[in-house]
Amino acid sequence: MIFKKTKSLESKMDAFLDKISEAGIVYRRGIKNYMKNATEDFDRHLEQVTVLEHEADELRKNIETRLYTQTLVPESRGDILALMETSDDVIGRAKDTLVELSIEKPEVPDEFKSGFIELARSTSRALEEMVLAMRAFMRDPINVRNYLHKVYHWEKESDRLAEALKRSIFASEDLLLSHKIHLRYFTLHVDTLADLAEDVADRLAIYTIKRSI
Repeated sequence: MIFKKTKSLESKMDAFLDKISEAGIVYRRGIKNYMKNATEDFDRHLEQVTVLEHEADELRKNIETRLYTQTLVPESRGDILALMETSDDVIGRAKDTLVELSIEKPEVPDEFKSGFIELARSTSRALEEMVLAMRAFMRDPINVRNYLHKVYHWEKESDRLAEALKRSIFASEDLLLSHKIHLRYFTLHVDTLADLAEDVADRLAIYTIKRSI
């Protein structure tokens, strides 16, 4: 265990990962609410993910300060800081996607709504497995691979769903090109969450090898 001698820091790291995990759930529900025209629920989830992103950012800064000022876990400090920075981008993307939806309010035809909901479910699964992989890295690195391959699975599944959704959108004869491009933009926005989770997984794969040497 990386933090076996610093239980308070371990607790803060757990809290940080809890925020990311919860943000993934809220993000998925927010996308679903938007597609179902549940405006009040969508606004509530947007507010929740904004708070979670802020709280995660504060925890990250606190952990970074302690790692530097108290010279804790020097052999793994750089890896932990890099992981936190990259995973912070994931929760930031979740918030930004809901913010952009609230600003631009894209009109999503009924035949594409289930595609967006399914894509959001897949990308949030990638995020969930990323968090589990990070927890394993902190406590039980030998099991990190058990979660990394799931991150990669859901990232590939998200790419597949995004491509299928974009093909359906551009095959439509009822939409203007500008409308199609607008929907493609949000398809990419939702899909990028899984790409960022994969970035964290790639780092975890490298750092796990380093710890085993």
